[in-house]
Amino acid sequence: MRHPEFEATLAPAKIYPEIWRILLGLLLIVFCYISLSVMVVAIGSAIAAREVGLYGVMPFLQSLQYPTTPWAVVTLLATFSGMALGPILAAAALHFRGPGSLLGPWSEWWRGFVTAGLVVLVIFGSLMALGAWIDPPNQGLSFSRWLHFLPLFLPLLFLQIAAEELLFRGYIMQALAARFTARWIWFTLPALVFGLLHWDPEAGRNLPLLLLATFSFGLIAADLTERTGSLGAAMGFHFANNFLALLVVSIDDGITGAALYVSPAGIATEGFNSLALAFSIVVLFGIWWVIKTLLER
Repeated sequence: MRHPEFEATLAPAKIYPEIWRILLGLLLIVFCYISLSVMVVAIGSAIAAREVGLYGVMPFLQSLQYPTTPWAVVTLLATFSGMALGPILAAAALHFRGPGSLLGPWSEWWRGFVTAGLVVLVIFGSLMALGAWIDPPNQGLSFSRWLHFLPLFLPLLFLQIAAEELLFRGYIMQALAARFTARWIWFTLPALVFGLLHWDPEAGRNLPLLLLATFSFGLIAADLTERTGSLGAAMGFHFANNFLALLVVSIDDGITGAALYVSPAGIATEGFNSLALAFSIVVLFGIWWVIKTLLER
């Protein structure tokens, strides 16, 4: 039984639910993502060549895998512009739906975004502060430099999380729910794909925990979307989580170029780091419970 709020948002998607439309839509999204990513990287490479010469282009391209400088992070986040645009174009061109049908009602979107974002910031932020007190992280960017880039980081971070939510909890989840009734298809499958796309061989023996964490994240975002009939709560949940993980305390050997602090342990570090990763999964579901309780009031 679907939540009535989510069922109401599916009305536009049910008009044109054919499988061929969904598949063509996904191809269009992939095309947009690749095309705009190439453009963004080309612009970044041109700037790098201008600043440090042609020999600086290859190091710049290599740095995009695990960005360690602010401008590399800016470039990486900007590549999500195609993923954000793709679902909007696919919904319009193949299903004759506007962007609002993906996002849900504005009032519910805003309420969900603020509520979920504040809950994540309070709970995860408190746990981060406790962790930093027990095991102090290394300094990343200086506070003045971090503040200097923050007006650029924040909108690009929002672009990144909006792109993923528009794709997975917006276009894919809604399109599949409009076509299929089986819950594992429209609810679980997008979350599973979302988790698998975070596959990182550098995680070593922590990889199963990393995949379980991202899969759990996808399930929680899907549940919040279904409960509210809007992407607001999922986007607030995602934005606050990534703000803390990318801009406040990032993991060593990851995306560290925008972080105020960097954890001394890498993603592949076992022992305490593995326990912390497992504990974070439990915390995710605790945060989900708090958010859904607040939103149901």
